[in-house]
Amino acid sequence: MKYSIDKKGGPAYLQLYRLLRSDIARGVFPPGSRLPSKRLLAEELGLSHITVEHALALLCDEGYATARERSGCFVSFRAEDPFLRGDLPTPQPHRPAPPGESGAQTFPFSVLAKAMRGVLSNEGEAILAASPPQGLLSLREAVCAYLRRARGVEAKPEQVVIGAGTEYLYHLIVLLLGREKTIALEDPCYERIAQIYAAEDVRVERLPLGRDGIRAEALRQSAADALHISPYRSFPSGVTASASKRAAYLQWAARGDRYIIEDDFESEFSVSRKYEETLFAHTHQSRVIYLNTFSGTVSPALRVGYMVLPPQLVQPFREKTSMLSCPVPTYVQLVLTQLLDAGDLERQINRVRRRKRKEQEEIRN
Repeated sequence: MKYSIDKKGGPAYLQLYRLLRSDIARGVFPPGSRLPSKRLLAEELGLSHITVEHALALLCDEGYATARERSGCFVSFRAEDPFLRGDLPTPQPHRPAPPGESGAQTFPFSVLAKAMRGVLSNEGEAILAASPPQGLLSLREAVCAYLRRARGVEAKPEQVVIGAGTEYLYHLIVLLLGREKTIALEDPCYERIAQIYAAEDVRVERLPLGRDGIRAEALRQSAADALHISPYRSFPSGVTASASKRAAYLQWAARGDRYIIEDDFESEFSVSRKYEETLFAHTHQSRVIYLNTFSGTVSPALRVGYMVLPPQLVQPFREKTSMLSCPVPTYVQLVLTQLLDAGDLERQINRVRRRKRKEQEEIRN
């Protein structure tokens, strides 16, 4: 092995995870092959066994590898024509919180109130000014910085659109892509998504879910123009797409003039020791429209979501939505900017993630 760990490059287990993940994706470790042992990795890289275990556990959590008792970890990721493979069995029903209703995480009111007072004190009458159509530049810059730090997403402020929740953003996507398009949805899915598209006279195609994502045959046969998915804990099934299935989605989009609408609700609260990967971060931004919301991380009462467009859709979006105004009050946008810039949002997310991991460990014990 020629791996090296940079002492200034962040947590060692994340560096090792990324190195192994890259080699798996490139076929250095082919499907079914055994990954280097924990002892070998620890000795050659000068890492503790616990650090190596964390890296391998992340690979297993995300579907790149499978752990076998007393045998080690074996590669399960397949990149070649992955959506032509067979499927895992259909998942058992599971009901995570619906999108927009996961505010039970309870953002500290004292922190929110402090940010509100600070905006009123520092911004004064500026809170009465009209917002640019895509949202305040300061908020869009803060969103870009947050996504870069926390999600590995590289985007520019002009790619970001602020809206009154993800449901409003669904309407904007229809304006952008056109009502003549067909949009494929997971089946089952959050039913309000289908209702909004139907209200816009968009043809909807439903693709059945298996245990690791949309079933291979349904994806292969779909001739839809766009695929609307929630890769992490899709509602109401609770299905999380495996690494191989996510690769399948990207290959499906690459085979035609197609887009993926990545509805990334609730993924910030994953119990994994790293944030869930986004499809947007793996595509050089060419085929994925990324959606997320502050409903779960701050409060559903704010009704604020955001969308990140691929660069080639920025100008078409502006042309097709030039008559619209940003529906989110300037004051609310400034408060969110303050929470992001001060790190309050990330501290709250990390608190919830630590609490969930602790609860999970207590259940196991």
